[in-house]
Amino acid sequence: MKILMISAEAVPFAKTGGLADAVSALAITLANMGHDVKIVIPRYYRVDRKYLTQLEGPMAVAAGMTESWTAVYTTKMPGCDKLSVYFIDHEKSFGRDGIYGTKAEPDFHDNTYRFAVLCHGAFQLCRKLGWYPDIMHAHDWSASLVPVLLKHKCRHDAFKKTASVLTIHNLGYQGQYSKYAFSDLGLSWELYYGSGLEHNGGLNLLQAGISSADMITTVSPTYAREIQTPEFGFGMDGLLRVRRDVVRGILNGVDTVTWNPATDKLLPCNYTADSLEKKAVCKAELQKRMGLPVRADVPLIGIVSRLVDQKGIAEIFGPAYGSMYNMCSKMDLQFAILGNGEKWCEEEIKVLEGKLPNMRSFIGFDEQLSHMIEAGCDFFLMPSKYEPCGLNQMYSLLYGTLPIVRSTGGLTDTVENYNESTGEGTGFVFNQLTPESVFNTVGWAVHAYYNNKAHIKQMQKKGMGLAFGWDVAASGYLKIYKEAVIRSTKLF
Repeated sequence: MKILMISAEAVPFAKTGGLADAVSALAITLANMGHDVKIVIPRYYRVDRKYLTQLEGPMAVAAGMTESWTAVYTTKMPGCDKLSVYFIDHEKSFGRDGIYGTKAEPDFHDNTYRFAVLCHGAFQLCRKLGWYPDIMHAHDWSASLVPVLLKHKCRHDAFKKTASVLTIHNLGYQGQYSKYAFSDLGLSWELYYGSGLEHNGGLNLLQAGISSADMITTVSPTYAREIQTPEFGFGMDGLLRVRRDVVRGILNGVDTVTWNPATDKLLPCNYTADSLEKKAVCKAELQKRMGLPVRADVPLIGIVSRLVDQKGIAEIFGPAYGSMYNMCSKMDLQFAILGNGEKWCEEEIKVLEGKLPNMRSFIGFDEQLSHMIEAGCDFFLMPSKYEPCGLNQMYSLLYGTLPIVRSTGGLTDTVENYNESTGEGTGFVFNQLTPESVFNTVGWAVHAYYNNKAHIKQMQKKGMGLAFGWDVAASGYLKIYKEAVIRSTKLF
């Protein structure tokens, strides 16, 4: 199949989160399977033109009130010569720091225009190349104008055999703006209501994409069901229930080359499921680096997280009722924490460090330390309010580090709850997100660590044997692509 991925980000060129990893990994896997795949993203200021090849001639893009002129650059995806990445070069839109915003301006005032340039540019790129895809795969709200343009403007020409797929990586981000930004989109006014853009008197780009796409996917099966409920739907649950016949959930894969304890170059010692005793070397080195007492006999629990509300940080670190102080003062355990985010949480972690000798943190991000925490810890705590897919719980399983998670989204799909009778399972799961639930489930895991070591080892081995590569996800997407093409052709 011919597949065009449209995204605001893709590694290694631009990244704010897991979206960038998923887009590139899926595209690479599909290209290696023999499909004709291309990616189009903006050329942000940080992407240096000198490493790219410019396509001949300018390209007109119909965003805003008048045509805008852009350049197009290209390069091969590092490590995959079969995959070309194209960059829409428009200085007014993308010649600045930040993808969606900066600390000074978290959501750029002209994001409607900027991402309209990307989405219109995706169609113009195909025309420029004389290459018309079977599938235009749009990722998240910033590319949601693509299904709208395909359905309402472009299906009458060379795109009449093209179908659209929209992947929702996180429904909490929808691209909501004022009605007065509609003129940025390069659409006629009848489409304000006719395409699903209108939302509470303003614009909602993701809503329009959901309304217009031939198929809709999310990044885990459970999340696909959750977003059709008021609790997790962020106001889109009604629309998603209306379109439930085209909603599918496919679990993201992980990079099993980078995340492999047998070959990971960032670890002090490599190990496999058959040499789990070597994991103790990683634990000791992590304890030294974090300034924790070096003890082999104590359960070490890791956290690698953005310190934001979605991740359940209030229930762990909340100064009035969080569970961290109680866990560290009432249980014989250790915590190693890596992350940054909300200022109150960063400050509270530092306060707790002054009170708790068995809890240490690094505020910020450190790639090597993130690998060391996955390898050196016995457990990994991830009590998310909602988690569309999640990656760290899968990294943990592959590294023989047992996840302690709330049952939501991709965490439900990847972590099997511990059975005390048989030792079956791969982690410890709770349902309601409260400080008490976090405390009690961590206590359950710690009890098993001290009293059921055979079960712990059995679970570690099972987790390390799971398959989380992208091949399975790519095969699932191919089925959805074929269904999208069939559905789109039935419209004519």
